Amino acid sequence: MRTAAELEASQRLRFCTSSDGVRIAYAVHGEGPPVLLDACWLSHLEFDWRSPVWRHYLVELGRVATVIRFDERGHGLSDRDVTDFSLDRRVDDLAAVAQAAGLDQFALIAMAQGGPVSLRYIHDHPGRVTRFVCASTYAAPGMHVTDDDRDLEDAFQALIRAGWDRKDPTFRRVFTTMLIPDATEEQMAWVDDLHQRAVTARTASASRVERGKADSRDLLPLIDVPTLVIHSRHERMNSFEHARTLASEIPGARLIPLESNNHILLEHEPAWQVFIREVTAFLREGASEAVVSEGGLPDLSAREVDVLRLAAQGLDNAHIAADLHLSVRTVERHLQRIYAKLGLSGPAARAGAVAILLRDDSGTRRPTPIP
Repeated sequence: MRTAAELEASQRLRFCTSSDGVRIAYAVHGEGPPVLLDACWLSHLEFDWRSPVWRHYLVELGRVATVIRFDERGHGLSDRDVTDFSLDRRVDDLAAVAQAAGLDQFALIAMAQGGPVSLRYIHDHPGRVTRFVCASTYAAPGMHVTDDDRDLEDAFQALIRAGWDRKDPTFRRVFTTMLIPDATEEQMAWVDDLHQRAVTARTASASRVERGKADSRDLLPLIDVPTLVIHSRHERMNSFEHARTLASEIPGARLIPLESNNHILLEHEPAWQVFIREVTAFLREGASEAVVSEGGLPDLSAREVDVLRLAAQGLDNAHIAADLHLSVRTVERHLQRIYAKLGLSGPAARAGAVAILLRDDSGTRRPTPIP
């Protein structure tokens, strides 16, 4: 297993171009199945490696996966002179990184403001994402918002304009305290500094306004990817109610509440150990499922194999949907992709796909039960 220093030294910085010509910086480190991280907007791909706040995220995930992460448009090492921070462009940025990194199928972790972007990507690119982790994020920031929250957002915008670019970190400390109230002075000072390294006041304000408009809540019932929702119960940036919404409306999603006040989990708090244990176990489940489908059905995702095996048991689409906690329409889409991958069409496509599955399971490879 690589040490933290070896993982840092192995980081590869690259650039790709989004749909509107904006250059997006992304980095690759670690070993194992690919995991794309749509992370906190306060990021800087080089500076983050020295972070006393989230270096442990990078190190521990890099021990079990090939981690691909990127700086959002206007932030970090990505192009800074940007005016369009809309949800559409952010989805395009994620897609550009996945394409440039050569990712065919991969796990996706949405952190902080990444929820709406990741949900849209999963919906618009079916079959690409194999596992989905929602970490202290939301489907739409406008949900579960009170009048006090709206007043607070107005105050935040005033603080950004007045104090973001000042040398004195007093104004930025308000944001830092919201993010990590239980942090040490060293940790808070590092985030105070990161604010200015990551983004200008103008971009911080404009991008925050657009993030406030992002809304993918209508897609939640259509997400047919195994999903883990993990969220701090007492954090102040994104209400725990967002986690309840994600877990209750994404079919089959599992919720892990964390006993923490922090939006970014700190390395020495107990909740961090729960987070990394649950997330790495969830990602490993996906890696195991990928191996299952590498016999005679090499091009089918784990979920497609699930659907086909239930069809082989004689279940109709409605019963398959109920068994897997999906919509009937989602099952139909899975079957259509299965037929296309296996080169089947017409009224006999279902029977042909089942025959291929049964032939595969009855051959020299040991049959594998439905995960």
